[in-house]
Amino acid sequence: MLKNDWGDIVEEAYDSLESEYRKFLEKNSGYFPDFENMFNAFKTLPLANTKYILFGQDPYPRRESAIGYAFIDAKVKRIFDDKNGLSKEVNRAVSLRNFVKMALVADGRLSPTDTSKEAIKKVNRDDLIVSIMDLKNNFEKNGILLLNKALVFTSKKDTRLHLKKWHPFIAKLLELLQNRDLELILFGNAAKDILSIKESRKFKVYHMEHPYNVSFVTNKEALDFFGKMELLKRQ
Repeated sequence: MLKNDWGDIVEEAYDSLESEYRKFLEKNSGYFPDFENMFNAFKTLPLANTKYILFGQDPYPRRESAIGYAFIDAKVKRIFDDKNGLSKEVNRAVSLRNFVKMALVADGRLSPTDTSKEAIKKVNRDDLIVSIMDLKNNFEKNGILLLNKALVFTSKKDTRLHLKKWHPFIAKLLELLQNRDLELILFGNAAKDILSIKESRKFKVYHMEHPYNVSFVTNKEALDFFGKMELLKRQ
């Protein structure tokens, strides 16, 4: 399944899924990201380099956006825009927009009391990243695995179903990792449900509201935690 140090762990976790659900996934139709891409997060960040697992909820509800990384919207090409501060694509992706604003506040480039378009336009971006894949790479350089609680999306009405079906995968994954020096970052209530898994008690956990909420922009824990990583700077 994976030809790196995640291989055996991910395969064992995958085998914990219900057999009928595995058959659905292996038909490789009607959901996204597809079977070849839903484990992408494990492909580009080796286990040996992983310090944190960031859990979001589920993939973006657009096929062109969902590429197997929590929080990385492939439809977004440029992060910033001279005319609008943030690009139109970022402004449409609410969670991503709030995360970028939080990162700018954490870096001291933006005031927490003014995160307007006009304020963002004035930010010096000479040393900042340009693309969404730059952001993905910076997460990984800081050892953050970008994983959703449910790895596939079909429709909004099926979100709860997929969260339930992937729960055994997450539980087994944490069981297999519990003796490693890893920490968990939980975004929102769906990810918070991971705390019901007994193996989660073996890890230090950071729980924050989902970045979809505007309060995330000034969340002190988010500012302190992500600020030191300078995720928007070229690294």
